[in-house]
Amino acid sequence: MSAEPEPAALLRSELALLRQAASEGPLLDLACGAGRNALPLARAGAAVIGLDRDRARLTALQAAARGLRVWPLQADLEASGTIPLASASCAGVLVFRYLHRPLAAEIVRVLKPNGVLLYETFTREHTQLAQHPRNPAFLLEPGELCGLFSALVPLRAEEVRVQAPAPEAVARLVARKLA
Repeated sequence: MSAEPEPAALLRSELALLRQAASEGPLLDLACGAGRNALPLARAGAAVIGLDRDRARLTALQAAARGLRVWPLQADLEASGTIPLASASCAGVLVFRYLHRPLAAEIVRVLKPNGVLLYETFTREHTQLAQHPRNPAFLLEPGELCGLFSALVPLRAEEVRVQAPAPEAVARLVARKLA
């Protein structure tokens, strides 16, 4: 059995904020894959909805989450254009390594008042460091992430190059929805 991948550094650094948010409702891990970030959150006591379009990854998440409060949800967000959850139903939303710009308003819609957003994905500068992704549809322009979520109050925003576990150029945003 292979070792479980480390959760994102941004998630680890904001775990206290996420635990606080989770006391108000479930956290949504958007494009969760097999649970790299959903599982550590659930182990920390949060209820987590893991949303992904890949049934096999959700099956793996469900198997790994036995005994934890993790609910896999299959949806193709790019085909539907909507998140299949009620408005103001999530105390937090996490998005890592996924970008579909039309979903920004949907992410804000599902956040509860005072809910938090953690978002991290690649910037155009990433193409100087790695081969994938290269499609501009999946790469943020400088300053774009904050603009996509201008309805939220930023708590932390940065565009950085990181070296580990592999060289990457990413934008990170931690933001709160006003009450």
